Amino acid sequence: SPRVTHRSVPVPQEVGPTMVGDEHSDPHLMSILGATKRSTLGNNFCEYYVNDAPRVVLDKLESLGYRVVSMTGVGQTLVWCLHRE
Repeated sequence: SPRVTHRSVPVPQEVGPTMVGDEHSDPHLMSILGATKRSTLGNNFCEYYVNDAPRVVLDKLESLGYRVVSMTGVGQTLVWCLHRE
């Protein structure tokens, strides 16, 4: 029978800032997350950011009743889609 070995691989612990919303996001939710609204030079729109790592933001959202529906990678960016019942 084939021999199976397991190897531990370190999980990257990315740090903030984390983009948590766009200019149309719920201001109350952005306030709860501690997000600040800012515009990047050259963009004609605003985004909300927090200094927390993504895993911290996801934990906060989970405590508010949000659940991850899907996740994908776009280049070096991770995008989570959440839903609250």
